[in-house]
Amino acid sequence: MFTGAASGQSGPMSGQPTAHVQVEHGEAVPPRNANIAQPAPAAPPTSAPVAPRHRPRGVRRVPKPRLTGLLDSPVRNLTLGILYVALVMVLATAAYMAAGWSFRDAAYMVIITVYTVGFNEVRPINTPALYGITVSLIVFGCTGVIFLTGALVQFITLSQLTRVMGQKRMKAQIDQLTEHVIICGFGRIGMPLAKALSEARAGFVVVEKDEARISQATEAGYLCLQGDAASETVLYSAGVMRARTLVTALPTDAVNVFITLSARSLNPELTIIARGEEASTEKKLVQAGADRVVLPTHIGAERMADLILFEESTRLIDSLERNHGFQRALRTFGIELEVVTAAQNSAAILMTVGAIERQARGAFFVVQINRRDGDVHTNPPADAIVREGDGVVVIGRSARAEAIAALFEPRRRAGVRG
Repeated sequence: MFTGAASGQSGPMSGQPTAHVQVEHGEAVPPRNANIAQPAPAAPPTSAPVAPRHRPRGVRRVPKPRLTGLLDSPVRNLTLGILYVALVMVLATAAYMAAGWSFRDAAYMVIITVYTVGFNEVRPINTPALYGITVSLIVFGCTGVIFLTGALVQFITLSQLTRVMGQKRMKAQIDQLTEHVIICGFGRIGMPLAKALSEARAGFVVVEKDEARISQATEAGYLCLQGDAASETVLYSAGVMRARTLVTALPTDAVNVFITLSARSLNPELTIIARGEEASTEKKLVQAGADRVVLPTHIGAERMADLILFEESTRLIDSLERNHGFQRALRTFGIELEVVTAAQNSAAILMTVGAIERQARGAFFVVQINRRDGDVHTNPPADAIVREGDGVVVIGRSARAEAIAALFEPRRRAGVRG
């Protein structure tokens, strides 16, 4: 649900022309016929806007953030150091034994040399072969011990080094984001949303104040910022002035309303998708400036109803959703599948499929009808009639919501059928 709202807006994903960025092979590149790399920032409004304005741009695709360096793994470095020193000691011991020394003398000589103790030689070094073995042991053995000591120090001070260096690197990458998504909250909604955006290579940053969840986001390779999303300072740090979309996915409605108010005041052109727990909160979130409100409990109930009433259509959509390649291909063109019910007193009742599609004006097409008696009509003809309670599977653009609501939701006042 979130992906369609965030990436299905007008832009590269919907097939509409854009003025600023294009997506080719999963990477954002400047358009060929434009010299402007990024849009000029909008002037701050002098008064509260009546309705939020939307920029005709999609979420910018970015490479997966690189949060670790080549030698940032202390466990790996420590393991390599131990193996290297052990190999040098074994080879040096074997070399001394090949020169006629006993195992005890050879091992003792290797240990005091590698660890730079400085005792006298166990036996006289009076042949070219012994000189070569000893010099090689000093060079390679001491080098290995120095590397091993450094890896041990890195292992001990891992937490502090990671905290300082990791935050600087992550802050620099967040500052480079433009046209990205800000996810407020990394919980039951935020986690799968971040995963979906990451798979789509969309630029995003997670804002979460819980340290344990920040650690989970960091381990997953996501750009994240620890702090209260209701704070304007934190939103500034997350790049709210450059962002395309903000999602408030916290479980508390009051906090979501406050975040929506703060974000809308900072960036009037920002697309805001808000989570609501109570149905009564939807109106408050819209008044606060949210463009879309998602009610997870309501969606879950509708999903269960679809499983009960329209089993065949739900099975069809589930099979397509499991085929992630097909699903991504549809979303690339801004197309999605949905099951809607012809509610009582809705405009679609007793209309033909052809009339419904004409009135929708290309927003969606009907691909299947589930009758109340259990009959399933796939690819129904244009003269097929939709009746009350039928489940209708439609495929269309992400901007189909208005057309679906006008046709399949109960009418509050009398209207003329098309």
